[in-house]
Amino acid sequence: MKRSMMQAYVTSSDEAVALYQKAFDADLISSYPNEDGTFMHSELDIDGEILAVSERNSEYAIIGEETVTGNVMQFCLHYGEGNEEKVQKAYEVLKIDAEILIPLAPCDYSSLMTDFIDKYGIRWCLFI
Repeated sequence: MKRSMMQAYVTSSDEAVALYQKAFDADLISSYPNEDGTFMHSELDIDGEILAVSERNSEYAIIGEETVTGNVMQFCLHYGEGNEEKVQKAYEVLKIDAEILIPLAPCDYSSLMTDFIDKYGIRWCLFI
């Protein structure tokens, strides 16, 4: 296997990519824009991990079919000790218009953890 990545299909992928760049200090390393400025495919580098973001139900999707196949996934980013500022920053940026499932706080397995669904419908778990 050459690599693996997380893939998200969202509405307003151009806005989502900009938000994720801000939240995670991520670099846009690959992009294939649609005519309207959204992304047929894009890849963000988040501390060496790839988050691919594509427009949900774009013209490149199967006609009449949802590109989303389920809602049982969560993107978990385990930052490790010493990276509290990264978790805090990502949470502060992404919590706007999000459904907070577990507010940012210590838990049994981490000194700092949060679980939420962002405004694009992506469920995140960020922790130390």
